[in-house]
Amino acid sequence: MTPPRSGDADADPWTEDDSGRAGAPGGGAGRGGAAEDPRVTAEAARVEAAQQARTAEAVPVDRALSVSVAGFAALLAVGLVLGAQGIGLGAGRLPYVAVILGVQLLFILASTMAMRPPAMPAVAGVSVLVALGADLAAVLPDEASLAKLGLVAAAGFGLSVLAQLLRPSDRERVTESLGATLMIVIGVVAFATLVVLTRKPGGTQTLTLCLTAAGVALVVARLVDPVSASPRLAPQVPRGALGVVLGAMLGTAAGAVLGSSLVAPFTPTNGAVLGLLCACAAVLTDLGANYAEAGRLMAGDPPTFWIARHMQGPIAGLALAAPVAYVGNVLFLVPFGGV
Repeated sequence: MTPPRSGDADADPWTEDDSGRAGAPGGGAGRGGAAEDPRVTAEAARVEAAQQARTAEAVPVDRALSVSVAGFAALLAVGLVLGAQGIGLGAGRLPYVAVILGVQLLFILASTMAMRPPAMPAVAGVSVLVALGADLAAVLPDEASLAKLGLVAAAGFGLSVLAQLLRPSDRERVTESLGATLMIVIGVVAFATLVVLTRKPGGTQTLTLCLTAAGVALVVARLVDPVSASPRLAPQVPRGALGVVLGAMLGTAAGAVLGSSLVAPFTPTNGAVLGLLCACAAVLTDLGANYAEAGRLMAGDPPTFWIARHMQGPIAGLALAAPVAYVGNVLFLVPFGGV
């Protein structure tokens, strides 16, 4: 063997990385850094697999909670339906306005505590003012119309955004709060449409049919979940598709039964159509509230007050059913001046 030359002894072996020789120290990771380290990659894969395993665990269904929420939905629907039956002329409508205002306050409490928008006290305060303004706009004018409710909703939304812009700490999060604020304001005004509906010819009958169908759907969906919460729509959401489907079906059936017993122009057919629309709106909104709560928990947000987050779904479901009932009145009561 020939002795090594002096030039070879002085050579830096790490410079041979640039030549691309397979035997060079460091190999292909020379300039890639620690990001290419197999140990780091394996550790990241292990952590990701553990996180996926935790998120894939199905959240158990609390039977007592499901029954309690079903009972709350039933009481809420019965209160809204029976309150409308005793409406008379003039001051006879004010007791129902008081019932609507109470439901609106529950909706504001549940929604603000669940979504926690920036400047939450300001948003809640403005929402209460919107509730009062919408109820007055629904009961005081000589002609019942949704136009004034729309103006109240627009003014309330603008005032809520302005209240958040006045505080620097809330101004940074104003964009993410627009959706939550808009949902609260629209939900509050939606309940006021029930007051307007009672002032329309045949509106009380439409209200009875639609809210009964929505209430039946909510109650059935919640009661089926403890029996069989399968197939699971998402492992993080303790709800099953079977309850949602059965709730919509029995809500439709309730609408058909009431449609056959109410006066013309109601029939089992249009009663079933209205029942289907209101039942689907109610159960899907209720389900959406569960998904939103699960998303907040997965994002690391602290859980909200448990009464508020479990009230939010049924109240929001009935809030969405209210404008659907108004549209149904317009579509099916044309001979009675529904338009």
